[in-house]
Amino acid sequence: MKLPHERFDYSPIAGRRRWTLPKGARIAVWTIVNVEEWSIEKAMPRQYLSTPQGVAVVPDVPNWAWHDYGMRVGFWRLLDALQKRKIRATTAINANVCNSYPPVARAMLEAGWEFMGHGVVQGAMHLLPDQREAIRQAISILQKFTDKKPKGWLGPGLTETWETLDLLAQEGIEYVSDWVNDDQPYELRTTAGPLVSVPYTVELNDIPMMIIQHHASSEWLQRCRDQFDRLYAEGARNPRVMAIAVHPYIHGVPHRIKYFEAVYDYIRRHKGVWMTTGEEIYEWYKAHKW
Repeated sequence: MKLPHERFDYSPIAGRRRWTLPKGARIAVWTIVNVEEWSIEKAMPRQYLSTPQGVAVVPDVPNWAWHDYGMRVGFWRLLDALQKRKIRATTAINANVCNSYPPVARAMLEAGWEFMGHGVVQGAMHLLPDQREAIRQAISILQKFTDKKPKGWLGPGLTETWETLDLLAQEGIEYVSDWVNDDQPYELRTTAGPLVSVPYTVELNDIPMMIIQHHASSEWLQRCRDQFDRLYAEGARNPRVMAIAVHPYIHGVPHRIKYFEAVYDYIRRHKGVWMTTGEEIYEWYKAHKW
């Protein structure tokens, strides 16, 4: 068992050497669309509608259908919004989506999105009977579908065990985004060599914002603008990374999509912004770290 500071050194951002981004950008902005498969044969990973008496039911029809709406309808709104703005996203994808929802997976591949490992189906890493086999299976499915081995990994629900980082590195993963503790990439130590942590977010993430904290739809735009403004200002001294994390069943609904679109319209009015993917941030960091 390795505790966090055995995996990485404490590094206060105030004392770091300046990092550079392509073309002198002040901020790297990457969008993560979490595309998942929920098994109706199990309790749902999330609930929008509480079940009677709070007891988990199987099948949980309304909550499964809530997620499935995202795959049938919501995803296509997000894809359209990003394509109109010429933005390539990263999909943190449950690998079995390639088999269960092939039109969705093909659309992301054709759009040039990065495919990031996110398990096989949605479920916590610490509940898997064989974590290594699940990692291998996810990588294999994505590699077969895209003709490219994924470099990045996001644990379902950001879950890990004490061994997950070692297993990921041993299976050839090169960067992870479960550790939401920085605005710049950094290295994580594993038994198979270093992984890179690429900044993800629980702040600009529609699960906590909309499903847990129950904010109004308009809060998305306000918070994203405020986050961007501060990181953009700080990036003049030492560039920052800003992640935007969404789910089709949350931000692909009619009353939220305009706020999703407005965020990018606001960001694109600024100079010195690198709209990118997790893999591109990782590759740049690897080649140009301090």
